[in-house]
Amino acid sequence: MQKGFTLWFTGLSGAGKSTLAQHVARELRHRGLKVEILDGDEVRTNLSKGLGFSKEDRDTNIKRIGYVAKLLSRNGVVAITAAISPYKAIRDYNREQIGNFIEVYVQCSIEELTRRDVKGLYKKAVAGEIKNFTGVSDPYEPPERPEILVDSGAQTEADSLKAILDYLEQAGWIAPGQAAAGCCHG
Repeated sequence: MQKGFTLWFTGLSGAGKSTLAQHVARELRHRGLKVEILDGDEVRTNLSKGLGFSKEDRDTNIKRIGYVAKLLSRNGVVAITAAISPYKAIRDYNREQIGNFIEVYVQCSIEELTRRDVKGLYKKAVAGEIKNFTGVSDPYEPPERPEILVDSGAQTEADSLKAILDYLEQAGWIAPGQAAAGCCHG
């Protein structure tokens, strides 16, 4: 029977959490594992509709994601979350509740995020036009000791994916396997 666990992606908006989560999910499914992705934007639409962006509402949203991840993990599914989850205390709470919890910090500088931001949200946030923007006008507490650290400003998607899979294999969460060909672009 498959061992369930939660792969918790955290990082600023635009850092590449959802993209990497999709690549990891595709690879794990290719290896025959049951996988579900809990994307922050989708959860906000379907499970946390009506919540705003106050600290209390953000905490509630992240706890809800954690609860669903816990249910999936304890039933042998690999739950992959991709949500900013800006506050350390709530990530730690979820770690404690879930148990089989692996934190993946997708690090990226504000400068790089601003450069690649096609919607111009970072530029607007820095100019004060967007309030409560995580990492600019609202806090983001980076993990102090994540199990996995990738830097999407310095690494390719393929290198980040390899680092994540290498950790999962070496830590015994997944069996060693052949990487799927053509899993990432650049």
